[in-house]
Amino acid sequence: MPDDEFKPRLGKIGSRGSKAGKRYAGQVRAAINRAGGNSHRDGRFVGSRIGRGGAAAAVLKSRDRHAAFRQRRVMIKARVVRLAGKGIDGARAHLRYLQRDGVTREGEPGALYGADSDRVDGKVFLERAGGDRHQFRFIVAPEDGIEYDDLKPLARRLMAQMQEDLGTKLDWVAVDHFNTGHPHTHIIVRGKDDRGENLVISREYISSGLRERAAELVSLDLGPRTDREIEERLRQEMEQERFTSIDRQLLSMRDDDGFVSPTSSDAFRQTLHQGRLRKLERMGLAEEIGSGRWRLDDELEVTLRRIGGRGDIIKTMHRKLTGKGLARSVADYVVHDRAEVPTQPILGRVVARGLADEISDRHYLIVDGVDGKSHYIDIGRAEPAEPTPDGCVVRVTPRNAEPRQVDRTIADIAAANDGRYSIDIHLKHDPSATQRFAETHVRRLEAIRRGIAGVQREPDGTWIISPGHLNCVADYVRHRARAEPVLVDKLSSMPLEKQIGFDGATWIDGELVSDRPESLRDSGFGREVREAQARRRQWLIAQGLAQEDQDGIFYRANMISVLSQRELNRVAGQLSDQLGLSYAEAGPRSRIEGRLRQSVELASGKYAVIEKSREFTLVPWRPVLEQHIGKEVAGIVSREGISWTLGRQKSGPSVS
Repeated sequence: MPDDEFKPRLGKIGSRGSKAGKRYAGQVRAAINRAGGNSHRDGRFVGSRIGRGGAAAAVLKSRDRHAAFRQRRVMIKARVVRLAGKGIDGARAHLRYLQRDGVTREGEPGALYGADSDRVDGKVFLERAGGDRHQFRFIVAPEDGIEYDDLKPLARRLMAQMQEDLGTKLDWVAVDHFNTGHPHTHIIVRGKDDRGENLVISREYISSGLRERAAELVSLDLGPRTDREIEERLRQEMEQERFTSIDRQLLSMRDDDGFVSPTSSDAFRQTLHQGRLRKLERMGLAEEIGSGRWRLDDELEVTLRRIGGRGDIIKTMHRKLTGKGLARSVADYVVHDRAEVPTQPILGRVVARGLADEISDRHYLIVDGVDGKSHYIDIGRAEPAEPTPDGCVVRVTPRNAEPRQVDRTIADIAAANDGRYSIDIHLKHDPSATQRFAETHVRRLEAIRRGIAGVQREPDGTWIISPGHLNCVADYVRHRARAEPVLVDKLSSMPLEKQIGFDGATWIDGELVSDRPESLRDSGFGREVREAQARRRQWLIAQGLAQEDQDGIFYRANMISVLSQRELNRVAGQLSDQLGLSYAEAGPRSRIEGRLRQSVELASGKYAVIEKSREFTLVPWRPVLEQHIGKEVAGIVSREGISWTLGRQKSGPSVS
């Protein structure tokens, strides 16, 4: 009713003595339900429809079951991502990966589009989202997506319908992917409505309502599923080693004792259930107990979903390896997914890198190992600081799940100083410690504070350390391990075949002179490394850097430094011509000052180019320098490395 028609009456709302109160309470409950909430007279409250779209989801859920059965199926994956803190950086990385090469039918980079344009600038979209609390990410994958030449019209109609259901205009961008067997669309929606308020979407609409809307649209485009199509899909599901709609039906058919009796007046459906149960029996997931009764494994759904995911991974590995011309046996495939993190370091060549889960930005590496096996490794969320291009040599190490010695040192010093820690307290507690050593402990505390907010820093720089600090550290380590279960160290960006005759220090050289060389299996990448090492030895002998006699091959003591200096001088000369500046080598104990211009990749590692008015120098790269490109930096060269002062100010953050 209109606001100006409200007339207050004495009496308790909803009381037995107030008929008007009863009518008013009923109107309130009806308004809640129309808005997407769910109220009950017994005082219980169900929040699944809180937010926009709850009423639409309820209507879609109650529609005719027969019509819903014939609708085309669409898979929707959804995630709400917070943008606070580093969330906006993750959003940028997500957009970059959505637009990566090879996702269109023609193998071209993906193109962002919107409601009215086929080309949208992702940077502009993120600038508008700069103050947003969150954003929504959806993947829309029609089961019959292969029938569409272009998914843009479907995405636009779906978003128009979503705007009607939610009662607000939406700011969104999308990109279509055709690089898998199931064409799909990624849609990113800003977390603001058309009034600038935080957009809250009903959980029920996200989980089911949007899927039903998409299914309606696909059914309008392609027509409802015919009996023949439905039967053919179900026949295919009967033998699949993944969780299927038949499995869902069987689980719903269990009686009070947990048994299934697949009897039906429909001969096709009974045959379907019996066939599926026999397949599950062969997989060890169902057992016939007589009289037409079956017992299903308690972990049936979890097991089948894991098996299905593993099957998809094996297909991905086979496609990537054969695409690179690498003949590898499926028996030598090793899968390290989220449930099975590697327990030992893996050394090998990167075959491919991609998204293991496109909605949550989890990445994978396929590594052709020196152990003769091909490894699929879930490396976790976010974009690694160092890129890992195909062909580079990496070592993948499981993340240590225990507190470090630095954590125990902090806990011990704080326990002896009333629960407080600082650099001054550390140096006073341990006079043998250096300033740089104490700073590493402060950086560890900063990382924990940003990760889980488990420690507190006072304005004067003193840290408040609780007696249970090591438990807090354990929580932080577990949190990091879930997000990034492994560490990826890039040992060489140069492909193996280019290292054989390269005039510079290579990864192969390091292995040749190592006291503990890697164990190489005589198959796969291990065999390739053996052959490359033999050819590299001959090159080194020809260069006078090694010699061979009856006792074996001997390498010059300074072989690595000689090769490194050759490449450094060569690259410095090239940069000198490009920049018009002279090259000044950084000597021991020298001070480095200037603008961090760029980074350059050498076979021996990555270097930073520090530019002054008339000269430049090259120094070993540190990942922390990435965010300071173009800025003034300063550092002191020592035997341990370079102690950096980042920024123009003398009191700026120091990084050793």
